[in-house]
Amino acid sequence: MLDVRRLRLLRELARRGTIAAVAEALSFSPSAVSQQLGVLEREAGLPLLERTGRRVRLTPAGQNLVRHAEAVLERLEQADADLAEARGGLAGALRIGAFPTATRAIVPAALVALARRHPGLEPMVCETDPAAVAHALRAGDLDVALVHSYDFVPAEREPGLTTEPLYGEAMYLAEPAGGVPGVPGVPGVPGVPGADADRPAVGDLPQPPAAPDQGAVLRGHARSPWIIATPGTLCHTMTVRACQAAGFSPRVRHQVDEFATVLALVAAGQGVAVVPQLGVAGPADPAVHLTRLVMQRRTGLAFRSGAGTHPAVAAFGAALRAAVPPDLAGSRAEA
Repeated sequence: MLDVRRLRLLRELARRGTIAAVAEALSFSPSAVSQQLGVLEREAGLPLLERTGRRVRLTPAGQNLVRHAEAVLERLEQADADLAEARGGLAGALRIGAFPTATRAIVPAALVALARRHPGLEPMVCETDPAAVAHALRAGDLDVALVHSYDFVPAEREPGLTTEPLYGEAMYLAEPAGGVPGVPGVPGVPGVPGADADRPAVGDLPQPPAAPDQGAVLRGHARSPWIIATPGTLCHTMTVRACQAAGFSPRVRHQVDEFATVLALVAAGQGVAVVPQLGVAGPADPAVHLTRLVMQRRTGLAFRSGAGTHPAVAAFGAALRAAVPPDLAGSRAEA
């Protein structure tokens, strides 16, 4: 009989590529992971792994077993959901991953509603970059998480996970209102679509129309210094790809993840940046000019496949949807 815990280790090895990475993610020692995978091979009765240097490659039999493991683990999630439903009354921890702008603008209201309806539930929020969510969910470190994707960084299908769309956001080019010092160009002119007078506060309607030629808007800053997120994040990849699609590579001056800090640097004349709607919501800064772009950021709710009917996951999803401001909820492109 195959052991489910060992099947989970094999599934993680297929995703992470090295025994050391599996051990670190699941809080095992590398030797313990190797021993358990060796036992799994003996249970299977044929080789499941091939070692190539420091990495381990699955044999065709190992790859086939991983596909079965995904199905088994999904059914176990469904069984856990059914048992939770039968017990009635939600209680215990719910581990939630969320990125900073959603954590600030949407999650608190959802938690208030959740506490009113399910006082026995203990939501635990951990800021998590969407790029790290898949591993955290599969490893059991999170139960549910908010993830996002961009037009230039579409969401990849993650085996063992399900994502439901929540909302979409407009994207803006933020530039110093007086232009970037030392860089020729035309500063933003208040009163045109996307200018500071039209700066969005979450929940305000309507949104100004997007600039029709996004490439031209970005190319106007081909010589400007750029403020982008740190490498390895989806936000970093988004800015780089958007600029490349416009015909240039951004000249990076600062690498900052927090959008309030990004806007402060823009106001100080340190460069330009692409920021999402939730990142610019609030009182307008006259030192920052915003131009709405055509591209969007889309946010979804991710969880382990089979866990969507778990009462705690479903309750958080319902509270989250109710907390989404109307101007975000109106853009429900698939996440």
